[in-house]
Amino acid sequence: MAYKIIASQCTVCGACEFECPNAAISLKNDVYVIDPKKCTQCEEHCDTPQCAVICPVPGTCVQA
Repeated sequence: MAYKIIASQCTVCGACEFECPNAAISLKNDVYVIDPKKCTQCEEHCDTPQCAVICPVPGTCVQA
């Protein structure tokens, strides 16, 4: 299952976009979003989803 970004909590810092090994995160209408078709929860790249690890606001990048 893909991850999603809780828009109301996102500070639009951009850290997650550069950490995503699948290029699944992009800026849309001034908010970062995760493309569920590209998101693999970082399987085969890392032990944990990197968007959730790098995000400065806990609970912003969560399973969809």
